[in-house]
Amino acid sequence: MGTSVQVTPLCGVYNENPLSYLVSIDGFNFLVDCGWNDQFDPSLLQPLSRVASTIDAVLLSHADTLHLGALPYAIKQLGLSAPVYSTEPVFRLGLLTMYDQYLSRKQVSEFDLFTLDDIDSAFQSVTRLTYSQNHHLSGKGEGIVIAPHVAGHLLGGTVWKITKDGEDVIYAVDFNHRKERHLNGTALGSFVRPAVLITDAYNALNNQPYRRQKDKEFGDILKKTLRAGGNVLLPVDTAGRVLELILLLESYWSDENLNYPIYFLTYVASSTIDYVKSFLEWMSDSIAKSFEKTRENIFLLKYVTLLINKTDLDNAPEGPKVVLASMASLEAGFSHDIFVEWANDSKNLVLFTERGQFATLARMLQADPPPKAVKVVVSKRVPLVGEELIAYEEEQDRIKKEALKASLMKEEELKTSHGSENNNSDPMVIDSGNNHVPPEVAGPRGGGYRDIFIDGFVPPSTSVAPMFPCYENTSEWDDFGEVINPDDYVIKDEDMNQIAMHGGGDINGKLDEGAAGLILDTKPSKVVSDERTVQVKCVLVYMDFEGRSDGRSIKNILSHVAPLKLVLVHGSAEATEHLKQHCLKHVCPHVYAPQIDETIDVTSDLCAYKVQLSEKLMSNVLFKKLGDYEVAWVDAVVGKTENDMLSLLPVSEAAPPHKSVLVGDLKLADIKQFLSGKGVQVEFAGGALRCGEYVTLRKVGDATQKGGGSGAQQIVIEGPLCEDYYKIRDYLYSQFYLL
Repeated sequence: MGTSVQVTPLCGVYNENPLSYLVSIDGFNFLVDCGWNDQFDPSLLQPLSRVASTIDAVLLSHADTLHLGALPYAIKQLGLSAPVYSTEPVFRLGLLTMYDQYLSRKQVSEFDLFTLDDIDSAFQSVTRLTYSQNHHLSGKGEGIVIAPHVAGHLLGGTVWKITKDGEDVIYAVDFNHRKERHLNGTALGSFVRPAVLITDAYNALNNQPYRRQKDKEFGDILKKTLRAGGNVLLPVDTAGRVLELILLLESYWSDENLNYPIYFLTYVASSTIDYVKSFLEWMSDSIAKSFEKTRENIFLLKYVTLLINKTDLDNAPEGPKVVLASMASLEAGFSHDIFVEWANDSKNLVLFTERGQFATLARMLQADPPPKAVKVVVSKRVPLVGEELIAYEEEQDRIKKEALKASLMKEEELKTSHGSENNNSDPMVIDSGNNHVPPEVAGPRGGGYRDIFIDGFVPPSTSVAPMFPCYENTSEWDDFGEVINPDDYVIKDEDMNQIAMHGGGDINGKLDEGAAGLILDTKPSKVVSDERTVQVKCVLVYMDFEGRSDGRSIKNILSHVAPLKLVLVHGSAEATEHLKQHCLKHVCPHVYAPQIDETIDVTSDLCAYKVQLSEKLMSNVLFKKLGDYEVAWVDAVVGKTENDMLSLLPVSEAAPPHKSVLVGDLKLADIKQFLSGKGVQVEFAGGALRCGEYVTLRKVGDATQKGGGSGAQQIVIEGPLCEDYYKIRDYLYSQFYLL
């Protein structure tokens, strides 16, 4: 049997709900993503609550609420205690995303599902990995290797590769093959024939226009609205796709010489951009090369102003403006308040750059046709005054007195419980049970002095005598004085991270001033809510800047990867069924689309065994380097070691000859480049490669056919037997390893 693999969806199948899946590999339980929606609906986490205590490791793929929003709550309330793995940007930007979510909610409700301390505590357990870094698990996960790879959707976004005994399980959701301004395309296409691929059907029914056309339409509608005297609201996420939009706006403003103000408004806007400036190595190759040449950081913004509270926006100069504000769902945050203010003006534009989450205000406004009026709840936090303030202070005093009384009673119980025990064990302890205190000691306030004696001389149960502690100095000394260990004075990275996180996660250990002021504001307050009907007269437009591969590209990528087994998650029922039927015909015969809490077994059909290679056998084997691997042909017989473990032993007689095998996978484009370097004139014609005047190379067969192996595709050399034919054949053979 191959590696045992089971997949159980906990949330996010046959719908667009948050992503959360249980993947078990040989009994080791991975929680892959731990998402929540912007409504923070606890009912979505019921499947997770049933298995949270059994999770062995958590893998996070993206730094938005849909992929990691439930992590603080799950660790605080559901018993999740496993180590968490992510890339550095997902860790940092995910932390800021959760800060922004909490602060946005706290301003308009008595939000108590988690606190800032819970967020800090949850992210303290995150281990950060770099792209393509192989991390070997230990203990129960011995033999399992995890590695993050580029997803191309958000900064630091991850395609997870989990390897056990040579078999790969790939988790790839929300990937993007297109190279963008600040991100490279996904690395998913570099994986071929994994044992299991888990991917989403979210965009399976959507096709996107060309980027240049889309960017032009985006700029034109902004310019048209601003020149007509209107304002533009872009509801965005905290630290995800908004980065691409910011660069797009900076580029367009520079090209068109526009001077309309642009504002980026979230509770953590400054911290977000500060962090992003330090993540250039995680961005596209063009950004890295540009920085090497000019030493200019692309996120040193020239046209976008960072704001951290709405008062600054209200005080901005009158006139047309563009505002990017969180949250994208319009459920809370600055975008909700701005929409309520601007919706009634027909000159204004609300431009959605991603599909709104299900049952949110943004999704409602994206309907076709859009509603003419919507009911919204407008809430704000106001300080307590008058009788409410007096009642609040009295209640707080009562709570403090009860807490003090409880602590005194507990202290008294401890004294009583330790008194008799300590009196019997140590003759130096004053008898606290003796009520006959000498009058010259007690005086008129003997009880008070007696308490002082007891507090000073009754030791805790761990003490051996009523004396001041004496610590022996164990320092080492040499001829030059006391020996100093430099490690004692080095601040560890974990301690630095903890300091930064407790300070709010900013580079300098501080939150933005506005957010910090909100946290430190301890004035008694309450939330006042007002339900009102908003007339939607503004222009509503949706343009796809989600940064996901479209349906056509998804199908091509899946055909190229050609997994042995495919699991589809996260997408509408229609999109999931459409992609499932396509993949059954064109990708592989084993395609699954499980329901919530339905466990499917996707264990490999390969018969894999662990064997020990004997020293006698290995001493006669010649390895040849092939990419990242070394390969060799081995003739052996199967035996057993003293521990009953299977072992490969040398054959006793001469091994029979075997048919030659060419090992390697070469693309025609690579052959063209190689032959050009050898002075051969080559060009593509009709899907084949013309080499010189007489010889043609072409690939035949289909490596992705159902049930087919990776060897079904062959390179065929056509042409007359001449000098060029044999020369090109030798060049071709040199690109493979002959076994």
